[in-house]
This record gives sequence, C-alpha cells and structure tokens, in this order.
Amino acid sequence: MKELKYLRKIPYFSELEDEKLEKLHNIATLKPVKKGCIIFTEGQKGEAIYFVKTGKIKISKISSVGKEYTIKIMEEGDVFGESTLFIGGEYPATAEAIEDSEILELRNKDIEDLILKDTQIALSIIKILAKRLKYIAVVIENLALRDSVGRTASILLTFARERGISTKEGILVEIDLKRQELANLAGTSRENITRILSQMDRDGIIKLGKDKILIKDLEELRKML
Repeated sequence: MKELKYLRKIPYFSELEDEKLEKLHNIATLKPVKKGCIIFTEGQKGEAIYFVKTGKIKISKISSVGKEYTIKIMEEGDVFGESTLFIGGEYPATAEAIEDSEILELRNKDIEDLILKDTQIALSIIKILAKRLKYIAVVIENLALRDSVGRTASILLTFARERGISTKEGILVEIDLKRQELANLAGTSRENITRILSQMDRDGIIKLGKDKILIKDLEELRKML
C-alpha cells in the first residue's frame, strides 16, 4: 500500500500492520503549509494533533513581558498539539511553520474513537504521550536548575541523541537553525549563545561548521549540565 508509506515513516506507527495504518489513513488529512503559516496559537481551542511529514514546525510560547521562547523545533516524524487529546482545553503554545512543510492532521474526536476500538493503536498513542511527559521534565529541569551554558549543553546533547551521526572525529549534528532560533531554545540571547558556542569550540568540546556542529567531547559536554 504505497499511500501508507508516509505513516510508516512516523516512528510511533512504524511497527503497525497495514490494516492499522489504513485506519489511521482514513481519519488523517494531509495539509501543505507555507513558511510563516500559523497552524494554531497559544490559547486556541485544541481540536487535533499533528505529525510532521516534511519540513519544520516551531513550537513557542510568549512570556508575560512579550518575549518569545522556542520550546522545540519539530521535524519529520515528530508529533505536536497532542496535549489536548482526551482532556480537551486550549493549546498551551503556538505552532508555526519555519519552512514550507507538510503536516498530517488527526482530529481528536476521530482518534479517540479509534483508540477505543483498537488496543494496538492505543498503545502507539500512549507512547506519544509518554515521550511528551519525558520532554516536559527535561524542559522544566533546564529552566529551573541550569544556567544558559547548561541549557545550551542540554540542547546539543538532545540533538546528538536524536539526529547525530557517529564519525571518527565525534558526533556530527546537522543544524539548519539560525543562531536566534538556537538562542530561543536555550532561553538566552543570540549574543550569549554565540559566545557560549564559540567558547566550547575554543575548548575543543565542539567544532562549529556551516549548518552543522561536530561534538568532539561528549563527556565534557555532559559535565556542563
């Protein structure tokens, strides 16, 4: 079933049988979104969850003083908007396409009905929610217990774990994010994260390149947490 291949590329659904994927395919809507398109805003009623098929989606919040904080950049296979599944309510953050993308929309009501009928799909959704809880714990730890250096180190370690490629020199991470976007992820300024990364480079912990970072000393990076 050629039309189901895009669903199998989503890690949570990769082991589902074609019959299960067909059920998901039947309730899913594939949507192209242009760079700059707002998919939903913080405070908007949550009615669906989304998966990234192609492109990148920025999840962000605005502080009480109007400063934007980037929570995460979602890429192919990632899920977002799942916080309102089962319990309803409002989206806690804003989702914006930062490049031309394709997203898969599943309405909450449709997926909840499907979960009640299929335990295997229910388990896949539980895994999604469990990963979200784990990520929230990391975000809280970063904000509450770590300074800007520790938060930057945590982000690099997450990139290494999720998208890093092992080489003889270290772990190569492709990062096609602007310095400001990295700064937002770390909850600091563009100038500060540039200074932190440059110092890590001078110390031999990482090697900065164009749209990539080579992590040369993973253990030293962990010590910065």
